[in-house]
Amino acid sequence: MTSTPADRAATLAEQPLRTAGPRLGFASGTFSSIKDIVAQRELLGMLVRRELKARYKDSSLGFLWTLMRPIAMLLIYYIALGKFLGAARNIPDFAIFIYTGLTAWGFFAEAVTAGTGSVIANSGLVKKVYLPREVFPLSAIGSALFNFGVQLMILLAATAVVGRFPTGTRWGYFFMATAILVLFGTALALLLSAWNVYLRDIQYLVEIFVLIFFWVSPIVYSWELFANQVANETLRELYLSNPITLAVLGFQKAFWVAGDGKPFPDHLYSRMGIALVVGIVLLWLCQRVFARLQANFAQEL
Repeated sequence: MTSTPADRAATLAEQPLRTAGPRLGFASGTFSSIKDIVAQRELLGMLVRRELKARYKDSSLGFLWTLMRPIAMLLIYYIALGKFLGAARNIPDFAIFIYTGLTAWGFFAEAVTAGTGSVIANSGLVKKVYLPREVFPLSAIGSALFNFGVQLMILLAATAVVGRFPTGTRWGYFFMATAILVLFGTALALLLSAWNVYLRDIQYLVEIFVLIFFWVSPIVYSWELFANQVANETLRELYLSNPITLAVLGFQKAFWVAGDGKPFPDHLYSRMGIALVVGIVLLWLCQRVFARLQANFAQEL
């Protein structure tokens, strides 16, 4: 038996009204937002799969392109810096060293860059239906995590080939560093994606800052080189205040086995622990800012 328009109207009238705006309150609002996101976990999974499929649509190599960019960067830096400029003479297993930093940085850069444009890229959905808008930057994080996993497998295979597979307590550095990358990447993706709806220049500024911060992290040069060139303790501490620098150093501590005899910052594990706590607080604050700003997304788009 088919329902009449009057029946459907009556059914809709019985449904409770739901506020589609931001959830107020730091504590209650946070729990409400988390509940909404969990309720839409299937949609989030679909958005991640769509992101991955759309990226390699009509491509004959498909997901192999995930490896092309980091491998190309590895070859460029290995040849230009390692061979021509002689960096490989002072850094054992230079290829592993470079790829370790690129793996960590690649995830963070992709998460922030893709996350910044995620709300605008899904403007059609934002304007047509209500759903927790956090799923859009979170889908960018999920896509970046998939690519990160693929590159990590290559890194582990490379360490096995050279006979220096990481074991034991090294994995503690890896898990700490990965948590830092995920926390700060997600926090910035939420904050910047919201700002980008109101000020479209944000996405271009992000590209510039990503390029700058690549060179202020020890990815293509070692901590030893930086420490030898910079004797000022204040500048060193400022350098180590960058959580992504700590994450990269944590990755090197985990996977760059040949660098065991090389110097690392003092109390690296403790510094990473502090960065982890700061990342949790920052993620919370950025989510609340996102919740405040999302109310006018549809109008702005």
